[in-house]
Amino acid sequence: MKDIQIRPAQEADFEAMWSIFCAHVAQGETYTFTTATSREAGHSYWLGPGVRSYVASLNNTRLLGMYRLVPNQAGRGHHVANASFMVSPSAQGVGVGRMLGQHSIDEARRQGYLAMQFNHVVSTNTAAIQLWKRLGFSIVGTLPKAYRHKRLGYVDAYVMYQLLQDPDHWPTADE
Repeated sequence: MKDIQIRPAQEADFEAMWSIFCAHVAQGETYTFTTATSREAGHSYWLGPGVRSYVASLNNTRLLGMYRLVPNQAGRGHHVANASFMVSPSAQGVGVGRMLGQHSIDEARRQGYLAMQFNHVVSTNTAAIQLWKRLGFSIVGTLPKAYRHKRLGYVDAYVMYQLLQDPDHWPTADE
């Protein structure tokens, strides 16, 4: 894993990011996007204004995965981060997701977020659910039949949440 670096995504990364994105969307098992999603919409999702994206690469040559970090809500919900992750199908199962997940938590803390929330974790995505639990997230809500899985039909989705700092030390609401 020492040959894997995580760094901010750059415009030059988008071709490889788009390839990973399309592979996940085609599977229809983890993301709400459809195969009709345009390249422009994908670009905006990963590299648009206000989005901070990061990539994991092998020896700075092969892109293995990526994540994006944004506020979960605007205004009074801006202190909670939201992140989305994709790992190349050819790099799954070797720890890239865990590296990206840990990096996202560390980066969210560095950026001053006080908590982190995943809004729509598909219940059948057991590898992701296990990973997020190992990294300190809890399922705080179930959205019944909220995801239309390509093979299984309508399945539940989870809301997962983690405090990044002790709430006793959070700034007051007026700050």
